[in-house]
Amino acid sequence: MENNIVKALIRKGVKIPNPESVYISTDVNPDRISGENVIIYTGCKIMGEKSLIMKNSQIGYEAPVTLENTLVGENTKLKGGFFKDAVFAGDNSFGSGAHVRKGTIFEEEANAAHMVGLKQTILFPFVTLGSLINFCDCFIAGGTSRKDHSEVGSSFIHFNYTPNQDKATPSMMGDVHHGVMLNEKPIFLGGQGGLVGPVRIGYGCITAAGSIIRKNEFKNDRLLLGGAFKDVSIPRQYNVYKNVGHIFNNNIYYIAGLIALKAWYRHVRRLFIYDDMSGALIRGMQDNLDDCIEERIIRLKKFCEKLKTSKEIFLSKTKDKKSKLILIHEKAMDRYKLADKIFKIECEKIKINNEGEKFIQIIKKKLDRTEKKYIKLIQSLEPDENKKGIQWLLNIEQGMIDKLII
Repeated sequence: MENNIVKALIRKGVKIPNPESVYISTDVNPDRISGENVIIYTGCKIMGEKSLIMKNSQIGYEAPVTLENTLVGENTKLKGGFFKDAVFAGDNSFGSGAHVRKGTIFEEEANAAHMVGLKQTILFPFVTLGSLINFCDCFIAGGTSRKDHSEVGSSFIHFNYTPNQDKATPSMMGDVHHGVMLNEKPIFLGGQGGLVGPVRIGYGCITAAGSIIRKNEFKNDRLLLGGAFKDVSIPRQYNVYKNVGHIFNNNIYYIAGLIALKAWYRHVRRLFIYDDMSGALIRGMQDNLDDCIEERIIRLKKFCEKLKTSKEIFLSKTKDKKSKLILIHEKAMDRYKLADKIFKIECEKIKINNEGEKFIQIIKKKLDRTEKKYIKLIQSLEPDENKKGIQWLLNIEQGMIDKLII
């Protein structure tokens, strides 16, 4: 049956130089693989009913590629490695040695070099990742073109797993409400460095090569240097959290941002559908974003559950039951119950306020006069038009943040 699918793809125009070496599982729909200038090189495997490959794409030029339920937009080159439940919006490139897993979204013209590991990661247009990078549980925006883009330097790592064995650690470089307009200054994370999640960093910021960043930087256009620790040995405390507010609030900001992005995907991105394949691609972006939101809510819940043990440990060491440390534990645990309800409500209704209605009408009018090119149209917006879209998304985010941060 696999050979029949390969033969069917060859008949429709897919170039497969060594068809006997290519494995395509029986659940792959040949109609979801374009016959227009698509090349599948030696040793590749394609699996899963959601798999999609659009025109002018190359799979496995440098090394074999495994694709499982991955959606590949137009003009994309996946050169070698493993890709599962990921979405590439188009004009993307990814080098050999990739290990890309669920919840990953590369928007248009985002790229990565070789030996990069990703999961639950969203890259806005133009963002570039160097080589030898682990960048899971992140969002990054910024930049205006392939020549003016946010970049993560080689040998960079996002530390997303704590000694207390939780992953309430998502880091956000830039934000959603400004980032979607594709006109912000780029962010640069210097090579041989890292972020200790969760952190938030503003547009135009640079982290110096070799720096490990542990703190938020809300101001734009800053140079950040993370110093090394002195040699020290102190007793370790198990299952305690001393930075509860930092962790909880950064998670709230992150999830609120993703829910605003969900509104953008639902009401703006869908306007750029021009055929069945582009429709499937945008639905795939929406599905992956839903996975990211669900993952972050689950991770925040598990973190808050661990706070009960942390609180008990601190109570065993103090007579002050109303100390700031105890109270913020209690506040986070209590606030999560509200957060869970609010996030579910917001994910269901996805608000369109007055600014949103006006902004969507602007996009529709411009689409009537132009081809459906996402980046070209968004960057053609006038400043006052941008403001309407920004305010719409910011209101969605702020409506949650104001109720939930501690």
